[in-house]
Amino acid sequence: MPQSRRIYIIGFMGSGKTTTGKKLAAGLHWSFIDLDRAIEDTVGKTISEIFSESGEEFFRKLEAEILRNLDIQRDIVVSVGGGAPCFSDNMDFMNKTGLVIYLRMTAGQLKSRLSGESDKRPLLKDIAVKDMQTYIGKKLSEREKYYNQASIIIDAISINIKTLINRVKLKLQD
Repeated sequence: MPQSRRIYIIGFMGSGKTTTGKKLAAGLHWSFIDLDRAIEDTVGKTISEIFSESGEEFFRKLEAEILRNLDIQRDIVVSVGGGAPCFSDNMDFMNKTGLVIYLRMTAGQLKSRLSGESDKRPLLKDIAVKDMQTYIGKKLSEREKYYNQASIIIDAISINIKTLINRVKLKLQD
């Protein structure tokens, strides 16, 4: 049996990784996994609970371990958390084991999407709305050196799934 193919969807929180990943998987007739949900299912706690009880360092180690140990039996699209590519050589791992797609957005676009969600986002819970764009911009600039290593970089505001599916199919033929 040929080795299963993988596509990883990366980008900052709020960029639409899960939504895009599900649509891409459906369009390709592949399976879909949200890495954050896989972590929550494994640990039996929400991402917020893991962050508050055990800290970010523990979470990042757990995230890398679960990413590397996903039980993948068939072609699959995996959406990963916004920070995942930036820790534990995860970006190298993803580039070696699959096709990586970066959903790019500006800090202003992300702030618009994330403004009412800070209680659900551990990294934003202590950030005032007035400081959110500055915080996002700083984090985004730290992470882009990892994000920009993706095989495909697309504007997340205007994703056309059919166009993305065609780009992926061409890339997989290479």
